Amino acid sequence: MLRALRGWMGLAILFATLPLLGATSDSAKKKPDDDYELYKTLVDTIDQVERNYVKKVDRRDLVDSAIRGVLNKLDPYSNYIGPEDFGRFRSGMENEFGGIGIQITSEDGQLRILSPLYGTPAYRAGLQAGDRIWEIDGKNADGLALDQAVEKLKGDEGTSVSLTVTHAGQDEKHTLKIRRERIHIDTVLGDHHNADGTWSYMLDPKQRIAYVRLTIFSRDTASELEKVLTRLKAEKLRGLILDLRFNPGGLLNSAVAVSDLFVSEGRIVSTKGRNSPERVWNAHKEDTFEGFPIVVLVNHFSASASEIVSACLQDHHRAVIVGERTWGKGSVQNVIEMEDGRSALKLTTAGYRRPSGKNIHRFPDAKPTDEWGVMPDKGFEIKLSDREMAALIRNRRDRDILPPSEHGGESTKPVAAKDEKDAKDNQKKAFEDRQLQAAVNYLTAELAKAR
Repeated sequence: MLRALRGWMGLAILFATLPLLGATSDSAKKKPDDDYELYKTLVDTIDQVERNYVKKVDRRDLVDSAIRGVLNKLDPYSNYIGPEDFGRFRSGMENEFGGIGIQITSEDGQLRILSPLYGTPAYRAGLQAGDRIWEIDGKNADGLALDQAVEKLKGDEGTSVSLTVTHAGQDEKHTLKIRRERIHIDTVLGDHHNADGTWSYMLDPKQRIAYVRLTIFSRDTASELEKVLTRLKAEKLRGLILDLRFNPGGLLNSAVAVSDLFVSEGRIVSTKGRNSPERVWNAHKEDTFEGFPIVVLVNHFSASASEIVSACLQDHHRAVIVGERTWGKGSVQNVIEMEDGRSALKLTTAGYRRPSGKNIHRFPDAKPTDEWGVMPDKGFEIKLSDREMAALIRNRRDRDILPPSEHGGESTKPVAAKDEKDAKDNQKKAFEDRQLQAAVNYLTAELAKAR
């Protein structure tokens, strides 16, 4: 034991000081020996493995594994970035890298696609929200941490990555080889393209009901949306459908700015943690778009910034929410540098709160009856079947897809339209988007009351 304590003195001292760094009223009630015994057990375990395990194990690997084990008990958004990955992590925060354009999440150790981003290689190759990722470049992806999966998906522009996936509600596996690109994302889309290739945002010109779809919340989303809304107001806009389905989120400031376009006063969102002060973002009256009813479309794959916007508009009675309960991603991650900047923890330290003060985040042990996410308004919960969801994704992709000559994906089992003729034929097929139709019906009734 003496050797263990000498060999791991630095680690033991670090562990012993941790309670002092984040002391709370709860920790103050514990006996000092309780924490010491727990940390000593961990030190003893690492020492025993290093000295007596059948094969030599690197001490650094043992410590890194211990840290990852601690974080594995938390939410999937809390990660450890070791020295070998920290340089790439920091560069990724500051620069643009090649990728395929998907947002991914982890559920019970299984990687799933939260959403492919419009116009990216992943979108054009036919990847879908809800797809389970089985393999990345032929290697099993089960149990892979989110940050590790992201690193494997990123790479130099022009290189390729292979994914093996199954679509939601299906058993057949598809293997796709997708070429990485610089990801430039259009975030403010309309219902269909005009003849000149621009977006048409007026869904019903007669009733002047507009349709705007946000694919993600980027730095420019709010300013782009403001331009579209200004143009629609000039066209006598009377009702708006804001489609946030399959929108995985993005920047907090972008979500605040988008909310501020529709709400003239009051709280937009706040954040609060166990050991972090509350922060509040409020609306401003200037440049607010008012005087018309709004419907926000959401589904299970609407997350993070999408939930901030939909919750804000719902709590202020500025919009009716139609669709399905949202994902429940309402957490704030802080990057805490360690080892003098050689490694870091990305730790969930706070959660978003709606204007009403209610919780958004879905914790790992959350039940369906718990408070999380954004629920549709009463009478407007419309859940699509797996078949309807697949049809919606196909229909939307066929309407949005870029010309085949620009595709960056090659699939051993194609999941998108085979050629332009197939895409056009698919567009002609009858497809009823029940969630969108419910939004149109609501706005039509509201506009009739205003006459």
